[in-house]
Amino acid sequence: MSTPAPAAAAEAPKGGGNKKLIIIIAAVLVLVLGGGGAALLLMKKKASVDGEEDGAEATHEAAPAHAAPKPGTPPVFVPLDPFTVNLSDKDVDRFAQIGITLEVMDAKTADQIKAFLPAIRSNVLMVLSHKTSTELLTREGKDKLAREVLRESVRPMGIELEPDEEAEAEDPDAETPKKKKKKKKQAPAVVSPITKVLFSTFIVQ
Repeated sequence: MSTPAPAAAAEAPKGGGNKKLIIIIAAVLVLVLGGGGAALLLMKKKASVDGEEDGAEATHEAAPAHAAPKPGTPPVFVPLDPFTVNLSDKDVDRFAQIGITLEVMDAKTADQIKAFLPAIRSNVLMVLSHKTSTELLTREGKDKLAREVLRESVRPMGIELEPDEEAEAEDPDAETPKKKKKKKKQAPAVVSPITKVLFSTFIVQ
């Protein structure tokens, strides 16, 4: 009759060992899950910080494409193929052969302008075809042509420069100086990516 007691006593430690094992496993799982959660939170924080830094860098890189170059930076030149065009003289047939080079701010701007060259050439041809030999043979006429070419060259890029002031002064229907000044104050300043129009050849025949 005394034999069953030791068996029960032997089973008791076995059940206690199982409980301890289960507690240890549960504790390890809690630690693992807690550590994983903490790791995920840290990774999310790091990703958000990196994203903010990347956003800051992107904002810096997206600075105005037409910002003024640093002092001492040499300009970049974009030569156009020479233009040969009939002029609008009425009494006699005259034509002009004109070579034009656009001075731009930097190489990046030059690449942007090259993408619009067909539209730029078309606009310049329209300007030249409405000129007379008398207009082009004077220094004032060449200066005016350079301003008009500059204005028409940036138009395909969606940039609208103010009309030629001298042309407005010659137009009797132009606004009075007071109105023009008021209009200029209200209009935001527009920076042209083309800084100058240069003539490489200029022949009128």
